[in-house]
Amino acid sequence: MNIAQAKKNIRDSVKLYLKKDADGNYLMPVVRQRPIFLKGAPGIGKTAIMEQIAQELGIALVSYSMTHHTRQSAIGLPLIEKKNYGGGECAVSEYTMSEIIAAVYDTMEESGLKEGILFLDEINCVSETLYPSMLQFLQYKVFGRHRVPEGWVVVTAGNPPEYNRMVREFDVVTMDRLRLMEVEADVRAFLDYAAERRIHAAILSYLELRKEHFYVMELVAGGREYVTARGWEDLSAMLRLYEDEGLEADESLFSQYLHHETVVKEFAAYYLLYRKYEQEYRIAEILKGGDHSALIQRVSEASFDERVLLSGMLTDRLETDMHAVLVNKDVLQLVRPVISKAAQLDDGEALSAVGAEAERLKERMKRLSAAAALSDAEKEATRGAVRFLSDTENRLRSGENGNSSYAEYIKERYREKLETLKEEAAQAGHGLSSLLSFAEAAYTEESDLLLLLTRITVSDTISRFIALFGNEEYNRLSGKLMVRDRKAEFRDEIRSFLESGE
Repeated sequence: MNIAQAKKNIRDSVKLYLKKDADGNYLMPVVRQRPIFLKGAPGIGKTAIMEQIAQELGIALVSYSMTHHTRQSAIGLPLIEKKNYGGGECAVSEYTMSEIIAAVYDTMEESGLKEGILFLDEINCVSETLYPSMLQFLQYKVFGRHRVPEGWVVVTAGNPPEYNRMVREFDVVTMDRLRLMEVEADVRAFLDYAAERRIHAAILSYLELRKEHFYVMELVAGGREYVTARGWEDLSAMLRLYEDEGLEADESLFSQYLHHETVVKEFAAYYLLYRKYEQEYRIAEILKGGDHSALIQRVSEASFDERVLLSGMLTDRLETDMHAVLVNKDVLQLVRPVISKAAQLDDGEALSAVGAEAERLKERMKRLSAAAALSDAEKEATRGAVRFLSDTENRLRSGENGNSSYAEYIKERYREKLETLKEEAAQAGHGLSSLLSFAEAAYTEESDLLLLLTRITVSDTISRFIALFGNEEYNRLSGKLMVRDRKAEFRDEIRSFLESGE
Protein backbone atom coordinates (compact mmCIF):
# COMPACT_ATOMS: atom_id res chain seq x y z
CA MET A 1 0.00 0.00 0.00
CA ASN A 2 1.07 3.62 -0.36
CA ILE A 3 1.45 6.06 2.52
CA ALA A 4 -2.01 7.59 1.94
CA GLN A 5 -3.68 4.19 2.20
CA ALA A 6 -1.62 3.37 5.29
CA LYS A 7 -2.70 6.62 6.93
CA LYS A 8 -6.37 5.86 6.31
CA ASN A 9 -5.98 2.34 7.71
CA ILE A 10 -4.18 3.55 10.83
CA ARG A 11 -6.62 6.40 11.39
CA ASP A 12 -9.59 4.04 11.16
CA SER A 13 -7.90 1.54 13.48
CA VAL A 14 -7.13 4.16 16.13
CA LYS A 15 -10.76 5.34 16.06
CA LEU A 16 -11.98 1.76 16.53
CA TYR A 17 -9.50 0.98 19.31
CA LEU A 18 -10.74 4.10 21.14
CA LYS A 19 -14.43 3.34 20.60
CA LYS A 20 -16.41 3.14 23.87
CA ASP A 21 -19.69 1.65 25.00
CA ALA A 22 -22.53 3.60 26.62
CA ASP A 23 -20.78 3.40 30.00
CA GLY A 24 -17.51 4.85 28.70
CA ASN A 25 -15.62 1.53 28.58
CA TYR A 26 -13.36 0.74 25.62
CA LEU A 27 -14.99 -1.95 23.51
CA MET A 28 -11.79 -3.71 22.46
CA PRO A 29 -9.73 -5.27 25.28
CA VAL A 30 -6.09 -4.17 25.49
CA VAL A 31 -4.85 -7.68 24.76
CA ARG A 32 -6.75 -7.61 21.43
CA GLN A 33 -5.52 -4.17 20.41
CA ARG A 34 -2.73 -5.38 18.20
CA PRO A 35 -0.07 -2.69 17.72
CA ILE A 36 0.33 -1.63 14.10
CA PHE A 37 3.73 -2.25 12.52
CA LEU A 38 4.32 0.19 9.67
CA LYS A 39 7.16 -1.23 7.61
CA GLY A 40 8.70 0.69 4.74
CA ALA A 41 11.75 2.35 3.27
CA PRO A 42 13.19 5.39 5.07
CA GLY A 43 11.90 8.87 4.36
CA ILE A 44 8.50 7.99 2.87
CA GLY A 45 6.49 9.83 5.53
CA LYS A 46 5.79 7.29 8.29
CA THR A 47 6.40 9.77 11.11
CA ALA A 48 4.60 12.62 9.32
CA ILE A 49 1.33 10.71 9.00
CA MET A 50 1.31 9.92 12.72
CA GLU A 51 1.33 13.64 13.51
CA GLN A 52 -1.48 14.23 11.02
CA ILE A 53 -3.61 11.41 12.46
CA ALA A 54 -3.22 12.72 16.02
CA GLN A 55 -4.15 16.25 14.94
CA GLU A 56 -7.15 15.12 12.92
CA LEU A 57 -8.50 12.96 15.76
CA GLY A 58 -7.76 15.55 18.45
CA ILE A 59 -5.58 13.20 20.50
CA ALA A 60 -1.99 13.35 21.76
CA LEU A 61 1.14 11.85 20.21
CA VAL A 62 4.29 10.64 21.94
CA SER A 63 7.11 9.54 19.62
CA TYR A 64 10.22 7.57 20.47
CA SER A 65 13.02 6.12 18.38
CA MET A 66 13.77 2.72 19.86
CA THR A 67 17.32 2.72 18.47
CA HIS A 68 18.42 4.97 21.34
CA HIS A 69 16.88 2.94 24.14
CA THR A 70 18.59 0.45 26.42
CA ARG A 71 16.79 -2.12 28.52
CA GLN A 72 17.13 0.18 31.54
CA SER A 73 15.59 3.27 29.90
CA ALA A 74 12.71 1.35 28.32
CA ILE A 75 11.85 -0.95 31.23
CA GLY A 76 13.11 1.06 34.20
CA LEU A 77 15.90 0.68 36.74
CA PRO A 78 15.75 -2.00 39.45
CA LEU A 79 15.32 -1.06 43.09
CA ILE A 80 14.88 -3.07 46.28
CA GLU A 81 11.60 -2.83 48.20
CA LYS A 82 10.86 -4.37 51.61
CA LYS A 83 7.67 -6.45 51.74
CA ASN A 84 6.03 -8.81 54.23
CA TYR A 85 5.17 -12.34 53.09
CA GLY A 86 3.79 -14.92 55.51
CA GLY A 87 4.73 -12.79 58.48
CA GLY A 88 8.33 -12.30 57.40
CA GLU A 89 10.05 -9.36 55.75
CA CYS A 90 11.58 -9.95 52.32
CA ALA A 91 13.65 -7.86 49.94
CA VAL A 92 11.90 -7.75 46.54
CA SER A 93 13.13 -6.34 43.21
CA GLU A 94 10.92 -3.62 41.75
CA TYR A 95 11.46 -1.27 38.81
CA THR A 96 11.24 2.46 38.40
CA MET A 97 8.81 3.64 35.73
CA SER A 98 9.88 3.24 32.11
CA GLU A 99 11.07 6.46 30.52
CA ILE A 100 8.65 5.81 27.66
CA ILE A 101 5.62 5.22 29.88
CA ALA A 102 6.57 8.24 32.01
CA ALA A 103 6.62 10.40 28.86
CA VAL A 104 3.03 9.35 28.11
CA TYR A 105 1.89 10.39 31.60
CA ASP A 106 3.83 13.67 31.34
CA THR A 107 2.12 14.46 28.02
CA MET A 108 -1.30 13.68 29.48
CA GLU A 109 -0.61 15.97 32.43
CA GLU A 110 0.75 18.83 30.32
CA SER A 111 -1.78 18.72 27.48
CA GLY A 112 -4.91 17.62 29.33
CA LEU A 113 -5.49 14.98 26.63
CA LYS A 114 -6.22 11.54 28.05
CA GLU A 115 -6.09 9.60 24.78
CA GLY A 116 -3.30 9.35 22.27
CA ILE A 117 -0.88 7.39 20.12
CA LEU A 118 2.40 6.02 21.41
CA PHE A 119 4.54 5.84 18.28
CA LEU A 120 7.69 3.72 18.53
CA ASP A 121 9.90 4.15 15.48
CA GLU A 122 12.67 1.77 14.41
CA ILE A 123 11.06 -0.92 16.54
CA ASN A 124 13.00 -3.65 14.73
CA CYS A 125 16.32 -2.02 15.69
CA VAL A 126 15.99 -2.51 19.45
CA SER A 127 19.09 -3.54 21.39
CA GLU A 128 19.79 -7.19 22.01
CA THR A 129 19.09 -6.80 25.73
CA LEU A 130 15.73 -5.14 25.12
CA TYR A 131 14.49 -7.50 22.41
CA PRO A 132 13.15 -10.23 24.78
CA SER A 133 10.95 -7.68 26.56
CA MET A 134 9.29 -6.54 23.33
CA LEU A 135 7.03 -9.60 23.14
CA GLN A 136 5.40 -8.75 26.47
CA PHE A 137 5.07 -5.12 25.49
CA LEU A 138 3.54 -5.77 22.07
CA GLN A 139 0.84 -8.02 23.52
CA TYR A 140 0.11 -6.41 26.87
CA LYS A 141 1.42 -2.82 26.48
CA VAL A 142 3.63 -3.31 29.53
CA PHE A 143 7.24 -2.22 30.06
CA GLY A 144 8.57 -3.80 33.25
CA ARG A 145 5.77 -3.44 35.81
CA HIS A 146 4.20 -0.39 34.19
CA ARG A 147 1.41 -0.41 31.62
CA VAL A 148 0.67 2.08 28.85
CA PRO A 149 -2.34 4.09 30.11
CA GLU A 150 -5.78 3.05 28.93
CA GLY A 151 -6.83 5.06 25.90
CA TRP A 152 -3.40 5.00 24.25
CA VAL A 153 -2.90 3.11 21.00
CA VAL A 154 0.52 1.70 20.13
CA VAL A 155 1.80 2.16 16.57
CA THR A 156 5.29 1.02 15.59
CA ALA A 157 7.42 1.50 12.49
CA GLY A 158 10.63 0.18 11.01
CA ASN A 159 12.70 -0.20 7.87
CA PRO A 160 13.32 -3.38 5.90
CA PRO A 161 16.79 -4.88 6.55
CA GLU A 162 18.17 -3.79 3.16
CA TYR A 163 18.04 -0.16 4.32
CA ASN A 164 19.40 -0.52 7.85
CA ARG A 165 22.10 -2.91 8.98
CA MET A 166 20.86 -2.70 12.59
CA VAL A 167 17.51 -4.30 11.69
CA ARG A 168 16.69 -7.67 13.20
CA GLU A 169 13.85 -9.61 11.63
CA PHE A 170 11.02 -10.36 14.04
CA ASP A 171 10.22 -14.03 14.57
CA VAL A 172 6.77 -15.53 13.98
CA VAL A 173 5.81 -15.28 17.67
CA THR A 174 6.45 -11.52 17.62
CA MET A 175 4.88 -10.87 14.22
CA ASP A 176 1.77 -12.77 15.31
CA ARG A 177 1.14 -9.98 17.81
CA LEU A 178 1.37 -7.17 15.25
CA ARG A 179 -0.75 -5.80 12.43
CA LEU A 180 1.73 -5.52 9.58
CA MET A 181 1.31 -2.72 7.01
CA GLU A 182 3.98 -2.72 4.33
CA VAL A 183 4.30 0.67 2.67
CA GLU A 184 5.88 1.48 -0.67
CA ALA A 185 6.96 4.82 -2.08
CA ASP A 186 4.25 6.18 -4.39
CA VAL A 187 4.77 9.43 -6.26
CA ARG A 188 1.04 9.97 -6.84
CA ALA A 189 0.28 9.75 -3.13
CA PHE A 190 3.13 12.15 -2.42
CA LEU A 191 1.94 14.68 -5.00
CA ASP A 192 -1.56 14.58 -3.54
CA TYR A 193 -0.11 15.06 -0.06
CA ALA A 194 2.25 17.76 -1.35
CA ALA A 195 -0.64 19.76 -2.80
CA GLU A 196 -2.11 20.01 0.70
CA ARG A 197 1.24 20.74 2.38
CA ARG A 198 2.08 23.45 -0.18
CA ILE A 199 5.34 21.87 -1.33
CA HIS A 200 7.30 24.22 -3.59
CA ALA A 201 5.82 24.48 -7.10
CA ALA A 202 9.18 23.75 -8.74
CA ILE A 203 9.36 20.41 -6.94
CA LEU A 204 5.75 19.51 -7.70
CA SER A 205 6.01 20.25 -11.41
CA TYR A 206 9.41 18.53 -11.64
CA LEU A 207 8.03 15.34 -10.11
CA GLU A 208 5.00 15.51 -12.40
CA LEU A 209 7.45 15.21 -15.28
CA ARG A 210 10.13 13.00 -13.68
CA LYS A 211 8.15 10.64 -11.47
CA GLU A 212 11.02 8.16 -11.40
CA HIS A 213 13.08 10.71 -9.44
CA PHE A 214 10.64 10.88 -6.54
CA TYR A 215 12.17 8.00 -4.60
CA VAL A 216 15.51 6.49 -5.60
CA MET A 217 17.68 3.91 -3.84
CA GLU A 218 20.71 2.73 -5.81
CA LEU A 219 23.86 0.91 -4.84
CA VAL A 220 26.96 2.47 -6.39
CA ALA A 221 30.69 1.93 -6.03
CA GLY A 222 30.98 4.50 -3.24
CA GLY A 223 27.99 3.24 -1.29
CA ARG A 224 24.36 4.22 -1.89
CA GLU A 225 22.75 7.08 -3.80
CA TYR A 226 19.26 7.97 -2.67
CA VAL A 227 16.38 10.43 -2.85
CA THR A 228 13.43 10.28 -0.43
CA ALA A 229 10.09 12.00 0.09
CA ARG A 230 11.52 13.50 3.29
CA GLY A 231 14.36 14.98 1.25
CA TRP A 232 11.98 16.68 -1.20
CA GLU A 233 9.78 18.09 1.58
CA ASP A 234 12.71 19.43 3.60
CA LEU A 235 14.23 20.94 0.46
CA SER A 236 10.91 22.66 -0.26
CA ALA A 237 10.94 24.40 3.13
CA MET A 238 14.53 25.56 2.63
CA LEU A 239 13.86 26.74 -0.94
CA ARG A 240 11.07 29.03 0.23
CA LEU A 241 13.37 30.55 2.85
CA TYR A 242 16.14 31.01 0.28
CA GLU A 243 13.74 32.85 -2.03
CA ASP A 244 12.35 35.01 0.78
CA GLU A 245 15.90 36.12 1.59
CA GLY A 246 16.92 36.59 -2.06
CA LEU A 247 19.57 33.85 -1.83
CA GLU A 248 20.63 31.78 -4.82
CA ALA A 249 19.81 28.06 -4.58
CA ASP A 250 22.10 25.81 -6.61
CA GLU A 251 23.50 22.28 -6.80
CA SER A 252 25.44 22.68 -3.56
CA LEU A 253 22.15 23.22 -1.69
CA PHE A 254 20.20 20.55 -3.55
CA SER A 255 22.90 17.91 -2.93
CA GLN A 256 22.41 18.36 0.83
CA TYR A 257 18.86 16.99 0.50
CA LEU A 258 18.96 14.89 -2.69
CA HIS A 259 21.79 12.39 -2.46
CA HIS A 260 21.82 11.37 -6.10
CA GLU A 261 24.11 13.07 -8.62
CA THR A 262 21.81 12.75 -11.64
CA VAL A 263 18.72 13.96 -9.80
CA VAL A 264 20.62 16.92 -8.35
CA LYS A 265 21.91 18.03 -11.75
CA GLU A 266 18.55 17.64 -13.49
CA PHE A 267 16.60 19.39 -10.76
CA ALA A 268 19.14 22.22 -10.62
CA ALA A 269 18.68 22.81 -14.36
CA TYR A 270 14.90 22.63 -13.97
CA TYR A 271 14.93 25.09 -11.07
CA LEU A 272 16.85 27.61 -13.17
CA LEU A 273 14.09 27.36 -15.77
CA TYR A 274 11.50 27.80 -13.03
CA ARG A 275 13.07 31.06 -11.85
CA LYS A 276 13.44 32.26 -15.44
CA TYR A 277 9.80 31.57 -16.30
CA GLU A 278 8.69 33.04 -12.98
CA GLN A 279 10.04 36.41 -14.10
CA GLU A 280 9.04 36.17 -17.74
CA TYR A 281 5.44 35.08 -17.17
CA ARG A 282 4.70 37.74 -14.52
CA ILE A 283 2.44 35.47 -12.46
CA ALA A 284 1.12 38.25 -10.23
CA GLU A 285 -0.05 40.20 -13.29
CA ILE A 286 -1.87 37.17 -14.73
CA LEU A 287 -3.84 36.87 -11.49
CA LYS A 288 -4.83 40.51 -11.72
CA GLY A 289 -6.53 39.87 -15.05
CA GLY A 290 -6.50 42.10 -18.12
CA ASP A 291 -5.11 41.63 -21.61
CA HIS A 292 -2.25 39.12 -21.79
CA SER A 293 -2.35 38.37 -25.53
CA ALA A 294 1.42 38.04 -25.89
CA LEU A 295 1.70 35.60 -22.97
CA ILE A 296 -1.29 33.61 -24.22
CA GLN A 297 0.38 33.26 -27.59
CA ARG A 298 3.62 32.14 -25.97
CA VAL A 299 1.89 29.51 -23.82
CA SER A 300 -0.03 28.10 -26.78
CA GLU A 301 3.31 27.50 -28.55
CA ALA A 302 5.26 26.34 -25.47
CA SER A 303 6.48 22.81 -24.76
CA PHE A 304 4.54 20.47 -22.50
CA ASP A 305 7.20 20.82 -19.78
CA GLU A 306 6.86 24.60 -19.85
CA ARG A 307 3.08 24.42 -19.57
CA VAL A 308 3.29 22.02 -16.61
CA LEU A 309 5.73 24.36 -14.89
CA LEU A 310 3.46 27.36 -15.55
CA SER A 311 0.46 25.55 -14.04
CA GLY A 312 2.54 24.88 -10.94
CA MET A 313 3.61 28.51 -10.59
CA LEU A 314 0.05 29.80 -11.04
CA THR A 315 -1.52 27.45 -8.48
CA ASP A 316 1.35 28.04 -6.03
CA ARG A 317 0.82 31.81 -6.09
CA LEU A 318 -2.94 31.36 -5.82
CA GLU A 319 -2.54 29.02 -2.84
CA THR A 320 -0.32 31.58 -1.09
CA ASP A 321 -2.98 34.29 -1.46
CA MET A 322 -5.85 32.02 -0.44
CA HIS A 323 -3.92 30.58 2.51
CA ALA A 324 -3.60 34.09 3.94
CA VAL A 325 -7.36 34.60 3.57
CA LEU A 326 -8.17 31.31 5.29
CA VAL A 327 -5.80 32.03 8.18
CA ASN A 328 -7.40 35.45 8.72
CA LYS A 329 -10.83 33.82 8.63
CA ASP A 330 -9.71 31.38 11.33
CA VAL A 331 -8.28 34.26 13.37
CA LEU A 332 -11.66 36.01 13.33
CA GLN A 333 -13.39 32.82 14.40
CA LEU A 334 -11.03 32.49 17.36
CA VAL A 335 -11.52 36.07 18.59
CA ARG A 336 -15.25 36.38 17.88
CA PRO A 337 -16.43 34.90 21.25
CA VAL A 338 -14.44 37.38 23.35
CA ILE A 339 -15.52 40.27 21.10
CA SER A 340 -19.17 39.36 21.75
CA LYS A 341 -18.49 38.97 25.45
CA ALA A 342 -16.73 42.34 25.70
CA ALA A 343 -19.81 44.11 24.31
CA GLN A 344 -21.67 43.19 27.52
CA LEU A 345 -18.97 44.44 29.91
CA ASP A 346 -17.81 47.75 31.32
CA ASP A 347 -14.41 49.18 30.32
CA GLY A 348 -12.31 47.48 33.00
CA GLU A 349 -13.96 44.10 32.53
CA ALA A 350 -13.71 44.32 28.72
CA LEU A 351 -9.99 45.09 28.92
CA SER A 352 -9.42 42.17 31.30
CA ALA A 353 -11.45 39.81 29.09
CA VAL A 354 -9.34 40.63 26.01
CA GLY A 355 -6.07 40.12 27.87
CA ALA A 356 -7.27 36.92 29.53
CA GLU A 357 -8.36 35.43 26.20
CA ALA A 358 -4.96 36.15 24.66
CA GLU A 359 -3.29 34.32 27.55
CA ARG A 360 -5.77 31.43 27.33
CA LEU A 361 -5.05 30.96 23.62
CA LYS A 362 -1.28 31.04 24.22
CA GLU A 363 -1.57 28.47 26.99
CA ARG A 364 -3.80 26.23 24.87
CA MET A 365 -1.32 26.36 21.99
CA LYS A 366 1.53 25.49 24.34
CA ARG A 367 -0.35 22.54 25.85
CA LEU A 368 -1.52 21.03 22.58
CA SER A 369 1.78 21.65 20.79
CA ALA A 370 3.53 19.63 23.50
CA ALA A 371 1.30 16.70 22.57
CA ALA A 372 1.77 17.25 18.79
CA ALA A 373 -2.01 17.72 18.66
CA LEU A 374 -2.05 21.10 16.92
CA SER A 375 -1.52 21.49 13.17
CA ASP A 376 0.67 24.18 11.63
CA ALA A 377 -2.43 25.95 10.31
CA GLU A 378 -4.02 25.98 13.78
CA LYS A 379 -0.81 27.34 15.30
CA GLU A 380 -0.67 30.09 12.68
CA ALA A 381 -4.28 31.11 13.31
CA THR A 382 -3.77 31.04 17.09
CA ARG A 383 -0.69 33.25 16.84
CA GLY A 384 -2.67 35.67 14.68
CA ALA A 385 -5.51 35.77 17.22
CA VAL A 386 -3.08 36.36 20.09
CA ARG A 387 -1.40 39.21 18.17
CA PHE A 388 -4.77 40.83 17.43
CA LEU A 389 -5.96 40.61 21.04
CA SER A 390 -2.65 41.71 22.56
CA ASP A 391 -2.40 44.64 20.14
CA THR A 392 -5.99 45.64 20.94
CA GLU A 393 -5.24 45.53 24.67
CA ASN A 394 -2.10 47.66 24.24
CA ARG A 395 -3.96 50.23 22.14
CA LEU A 396 -6.67 50.52 24.78
CA ARG A 397 -4.13 50.98 27.55
CA SER A 398 -2.50 53.78 25.56
CA GLY A 399 -5.87 55.55 25.21
CA GLU A 400 -6.26 55.08 21.47
CA ASN A 401 -10.00 54.52 21.85
CA GLY A 402 -10.54 58.27 22.35
CA ASN A 403 -14.12 58.99 23.37
CA SER A 404 -15.34 55.49 22.48
CA SER A 405 -15.98 52.94 25.17
CA TYR A 406 -13.61 49.98 25.32
CA ALA A 407 -16.36 47.66 24.06
CA GLU A 408 -17.12 49.93 21.08
CA TYR A 409 -13.43 50.20 20.19
CA ILE A 410 -12.90 46.44 20.41
CA LYS A 411 -15.92 45.84 18.20
CA GLU A 412 -14.74 48.44 15.67
CA ARG A 413 -11.32 46.80 15.39
CA TYR A 414 -13.05 43.49 14.74
CA ARG A 415 -15.20 45.09 12.01
CA GLU A 416 -12.10 46.56 10.36
CA LYS A 417 -10.41 43.16 10.28
CA LEU A 418 -13.59 41.62 8.88
CA GLU A 419 -13.73 44.20 6.09
CA THR A 420 -10.07 43.54 5.29
CA LEU A 421 -10.84 39.84 5.09
CA LYS A 422 -13.68 40.48 2.63
CA GLU A 423 -11.40 42.57 0.44
CA GLU A 424 -8.65 39.95 0.48
CA ALA A 425 -11.15 37.19 -0.29
CA ALA A 426 -12.56 39.17 -3.23
CA GLN A 427 -9.05 39.77 -4.55
CA ALA A 428 -8.08 36.08 -4.23
CA GLY A 429 -11.35 35.03 -5.89
CA HIS A 430 -10.67 37.44 -8.74
CA GLY A 431 -7.21 35.88 -9.03
CA LEU A 432 -8.74 32.42 -9.49
CA SER A 433 -11.16 33.71 -12.13
CA SER A 434 -8.35 35.52 -13.95
CA LEU A 435 -6.14 32.42 -13.84
CA LEU A 436 -8.88 30.24 -15.32
CA SER A 437 -9.72 32.76 -18.04
CA PHE A 438 -6.05 32.97 -18.97
CA ALA A 439 -5.65 29.19 -18.99
CA GLU A 440 -8.77 28.62 -21.07
CA ALA A 441 -7.43 31.00 -23.70
CA ALA A 442 -3.80 29.81 -23.56
CA TYR A 443 -4.11 26.03 -23.22
CA THR A 444 -5.07 24.74 -26.62
CA GLU A 445 -5.01 21.14 -25.39
CA GLU A 446 -7.89 20.16 -23.12
CA SER A 447 -5.54 17.87 -21.20
CA ASP A 448 -3.48 20.90 -20.06
CA LEU A 449 -6.58 22.65 -18.77
CA LEU A 450 -7.71 19.45 -17.07
CA LEU A 451 -4.31 19.14 -15.35
CA LEU A 452 -4.63 22.68 -14.00
CA LEU A 453 -8.18 22.11 -12.80
CA THR A 454 -7.16 18.84 -11.18
CA ARG A 455 -4.43 20.63 -9.26
CA ILE A 456 -6.94 23.21 -8.10
CA THR A 457 -9.45 20.52 -7.15
CA VAL A 458 -7.08 18.47 -5.00
CA SER A 459 -5.52 21.51 -3.35
CA ASP A 460 -6.92 21.64 0.16
CA THR A 461 -6.30 25.40 0.36
CA ILE A 462 -8.03 26.29 -2.91
CA SER A 463 -10.91 23.86 -2.48
CA ARG A 464 -11.56 25.20 1.06
CA PHE A 465 -11.56 28.73 -0.32
CA ILE A 466 -14.02 27.84 -3.09
CA ALA A 467 -16.29 26.05 -0.60
CA LEU A 468 -16.37 29.18 1.58
CA PHE A 469 -16.53 31.95 -1.01
CA GLY A 470 -17.56 30.21 -4.25
CA ASN A 471 -16.26 30.91 -7.77
CA GLU A 472 -18.46 30.99 -10.87
CA GLU A 473 -15.56 30.57 -13.31
CA TYR A 474 -14.38 27.43 -11.54
CA ASN A 475 -17.91 26.01 -11.43
CA ARG A 476 -18.37 26.67 -15.15
CA LEU A 477 -15.08 25.13 -16.25
CA SER A 478 -15.16 22.18 -13.87
CA GLY A 479 -18.68 21.40 -15.04
CA LYS A 480 -17.60 21.69 -18.67
CA LEU A 481 -14.72 19.24 -18.19
CA MET A 482 -16.62 17.08 -15.66
CA VAL A 483 -13.94 17.73 -13.05
CA ARG A 484 -16.50 17.91 -10.27
CA ASP A 485 -17.64 14.41 -11.18
CA ARG A 486 -14.04 13.25 -10.91
CA LYS A 487 -13.51 15.25 -7.72
CA ALA A 488 -15.22 12.56 -5.66
CA GLU A 489 -12.72 10.05 -7.00
CA PHE A 490 -9.80 12.31 -6.17
CA ARG A 491 -11.15 12.92 -2.68
CA ASP A 492 -11.82 9.25 -1.98
CA GLU A 493 -8.33 8.33 -3.10
CA ILE A 494 -6.43 10.92 -1.08
CA ARG A 495 -8.96 11.81 1.59
CA SER A 496 -6.56 10.94 4.39
CA PHE A 497 -4.22 13.69 3.23
CA LEU A 498 -6.87 16.29 2.56
CA GLU A 499 -9.00 16.36 5.73
CA SER A 500 -9.66 20.05 5.97
CA GLY A 501 -12.21 20.28 8.71
CA GLU A 502 -14.18 22.73 6.61
